[in-house]
Amino acid sequence: MKAFKAYDIRGKYPQEVDENFAYKLGRAFAKRFALQKVVVGNDIRHSGPSLKKALIAGFNSRHCQVYDIGMCGTELIYFTVAQKKLDGGVMITASHNPREYNGMKLVEKESRPISAATGLKEIEALMLEDEAEYHGEAGMATNLAVMDEYVRHILSYIDVTAIKPYKIVLNVGNGAAGSVLKTLLPKLPCQFVTVYPEPDGDFPHGVPNPLLPENRAATKEAVLREKADLGIAWDGDFDRCFIFDERGEMIEGYYMVGFLAAAFLEKERGAKIIIDPRLIWNSLEIIQEKGGVPLLCRSGHAFIKEMMRKEKAIYGGEMSAHHYFQRFSFCDSGMITWLLILELLSKSGKKMSELLEERLQKYPISGEINVQVENAEAVFAYVEAHYRDGKISHLDGLSVEYPQWRFNLRASNTEPVIRLNVETRGDTKLLELKKQELLGLLK
Repeated sequence: MKAFKAYDIRGKYPQEVDENFAYKLGRAFAKRFALQKVVVGNDIRHSGPSLKKALIAGFNSRHCQVYDIGMCGTELIYFTVAQKKLDGGVMITASHNPREYNGMKLVEKESRPISAATGLKEIEALMLEDEAEYHGEAGMATNLAVMDEYVRHILSYIDVTAIKPYKIVLNVGNGAAGSVLKTLLPKLPCQFVTVYPEPDGDFPHGVPNPLLPENRAATKEAVLREKADLGIAWDGDFDRCFIFDERGEMIEGYYMVGFLAAAFLEKERGAKIIIDPRLIWNSLEIIQEKGGVPLLCRSGHAFIKEMMRKEKAIYGGEMSAHHYFQRFSFCDSGMITWLLILELLSKSGKKMSELLEERLQKYPISGEINVQVENAEAVFAYVEAHYRDGKISHLDGLSVEYPQWRFNLRASNTEPVIRLNVETRGDTKLLELKKQELLGLLK
């Protein structure tokens, strides 16, 4: 059961995730959550259809009615479960993992996430106990078309009449986002240039993961070649999108949180905004200036979604490019994100690089730096002792704050790595000095 992770299921196909696994998962999920009506979908990976067939058969064996929305992105599963008031849903995807991987993301009623803390471990235990085997039975599912309704919903976040006729590069990366763009783009007054729009599970141009520097070149080149105003790139199941300015430079996810917070607070002054503690000063300033209420939450989608529901927050953002929306069942969307940025840019009268430069000068950051360590606990204790005169927080790893600079350290859940983020108040020399100081301590 190596494929079971903290928040989802992911492993190599067919060694760790195969049809028998999918069949038993359907049976276990249905039993644990007493499911009666569920929705399933898959991304562009070649193993998706056969895994879905087995999953549906597993659900059917527990007398579940199954709706199939076909090839899609994760957020369409979120949307369908909430809008159609279903008991749960499964997205068959391995997101930005290499092509030999596949997996599942599970949600229950209201598209609430199912993680190790809220049912995944019990599903795993039920699968281990289950002696049933999959013999290739097809199962029964009702095809469900939700695209038009979904596109209407995501467009409701913006004033389409305010959008300027920009030229925009869209890099689909041979992922699943193209299925939405066919319906969405004709409703916007922009000129679009698409890059790698065809869904292809062989990933001929690399796994769609724009966080990897080597995967950004195609978007940058297209933005410069086309003299575009903006570039957008998605990961495979498009729950994350990445914004490129007119110079082809990708904008750090941290600054995106500030931009999106501003977009929401223009519409609803006084709203609550959730941010993660890795980098905070830029977001805090924007939220407070716009009359919002900032709240810090431990990073990770399960924690942020839970806090958003509790606090009735309008928006939540992580520097990892996950953005969560109250009216989208508190779930993350890679489509709503870029539409809001398009509206913000249209109303600003500035270039994207100009909007970004203002924030870079005020709050420069190191970018996330990974450092391999053998004993994370000892390293944390050592670093905390060194900076004991600072303002210390353990909300998410270790955060230490001084008047002009701060940093956050977090340990990876999956590898012997500590992740470092440093920020200052407008001082790039101090940023470099403190970054090197911390790296010296860590090493």
